[in-house]
Amino acid sequence: MSVETVRLTNGILLAFEYLPYVRSASVGVWIRAGAVDETDRAGISHFIEHMMFKGTGRRSAKSIAEDIDRIGGSINAFTGKEATCYYVKTQSEHIGKSIDVLADMFTGSVFAPDEMEKEKGVVIEEMNMIEDSPEDLGHDLIGETVFADSELGRSIIGTKESVSAITREDILAYTAERYTADNIVISVAGNFDAAAVKALLEDGFGGLRVGGAGRSVRAGAYKPEAIRRKKDIEQTHIFFGRPGVSIEAEDYYAFTLYNAILGGGMSSRLFQNVREDKGLAYSVYSMNNAYVDSGLFVVYAGVGLDKEDAATAAIFEEIAGIATPDIPADELGKVKEQSKGAYIFGQENISTRMFQTGRNLLLLGHTFTQDEVMDGIDSVKMDDIERIATRFADPGEYSRVIISGGE
Repeated sequence: MSVETVRLTNGILLAFEYLPYVRSASVGVWIRAGAVDETDRAGISHFIEHMMFKGTGRRSAKSIAEDIDRIGGSINAFTGKEATCYYVKTQSEHIGKSIDVLADMFTGSVFAPDEMEKEKGVVIEEMNMIEDSPEDLGHDLIGETVFADSELGRSIIGTKESVSAITREDILAYTAERYTADNIVISVAGNFDAAAVKALLEDGFGGLRVGGAGRSVRAGAYKPEAIRRKKDIEQTHIFFGRPGVSIEAEDYYAFTLYNAILGGGMSSRLFQNVREDKGLAYSVYSMNNAYVDSGLFVVYAGVGLDKEDAATAAIFEEIAGIATPDIPADELGKVKEQSKGAYIFGQENISTRMFQTGRNLLLLGHTFTQDEVMDGIDSVKMDDIERIATRFADPGEYSRVIISGGE
């Protein structure tokens, strides 16, 4: 199925993907507002996401939840480095109610001071939860380290001090800059009447003003750094990171397959050799967070307190091994099918389709067809993998975050 785009009278871009074989619909409102946009008040994008659920002129926080529960739907939101998304999934016949709730949150949220103070406590507890989870904490720290000279290094959740200092006036000023028609894409996937949904969205979102703030993200100068933190834990958590590959980079698909070979699954080299053969880690993997202008490539392992050096050596042995010629043809074929399978399975979920379409249109201005993605994966050659592997082989180019227990 193809994605059709239309605009509301105020310019908000709508993306409709009609899927007649399902009986549900997913609606996502995407805003060009994330950590990269926060010149001060770190964490304000994420805090606003929380506050949008805390009551409007028409609904209390409880009523927002009950109205969606009453129609058997689900409502949620998330904030990232580059965007915030609010979304509802419901049965097709209830799409009108889900749009009404979302529009009410966008146009009628009151940001009551007493609710703000309560929610600041909630967000601080979320920070405490991250601090108590070495894997979550390490991922935050390695991103901040690799992008220390770029807006991409800013924390999504902020700090206790920055969140505690946010005022209602800060929220009103920030939403006036970012929650505007020219910074919004609304993505809808599933079984729905496009004309009726467009009319509902026009009624709910057509009054949002145009003229929001733009965006400028610097690539920044990368310099490898090392951080070590002590915790009262029974493992050592190892993170190696460096700038990766952006969403639209020429090598995006080659890098995707390189990552799959290295640490993308249970048959990957890291899993088979570091965990299965050497028994050095329970959890070990690699990943790439692709952004518009860059990416974050991370290798992670959770190991015993006395196995840090051995695990580090084993990880970089595998990284170096991919850079050698003659990667077996069946290994490349395997990860191609693995990557295509993961993509196609995701396409069978209407929320995944809504997420992909909304994010790509908001950040890139276009979408990718299934054929484009499948052809991109199939086009990768052995030489492409070896070229990427050579580029990422030098251990000295990786930043390191070590979170460890013990004395």
